[in-house]
Amino acid sequence: MANLKYSRQRASIKEYLMDSHEHPTADAVYLHVKKQFPNISLGTVYRNLNLLADMGEATKIPTPDGGDRFDGDTHPHYHVACTSCGQVMDLMVNEDYIDSINHEAEKYFNGSISSHKMMFYGVCADCLNKKN
Repeated sequence: MANLKYSRQRASIKEYLMDSHEHPTADAVYLHVKKQFPNISLGTVYRNLNLLADMGEATKIPTPDGGDRFDGDTHPHYHVACTSCGQVMDLMVNEDYIDSINHEAEKYFNGSISSHKMMFYGVCADCLNKKN
């Protein structure tokens, strides 16, 4: 990819993702960045989020409701989506475990596997407590 011109808006979006543990939607990112850049459009936020994901500087997380979430933490890890409230959370597992899944899958694939993505679904502790 050719060198990209620096963008204060993109830098602000990336900074917000790096500081957030909420896995925000593009709309949530837009509302946050709009405070600093009142004239920014939602389309600009979408384009920059997708660009950051394409460059490997953010992770795009498809969710069951169809709305993508974004994560500034690009280290290998999994996510859990609460089927009750829709919250997306990190599931931090040992990187050796992630590698072992790649190696195990490779046994059934005629080639080389370098990575994978996995989403878990369940009910978060807050939702479980509300039910009780």
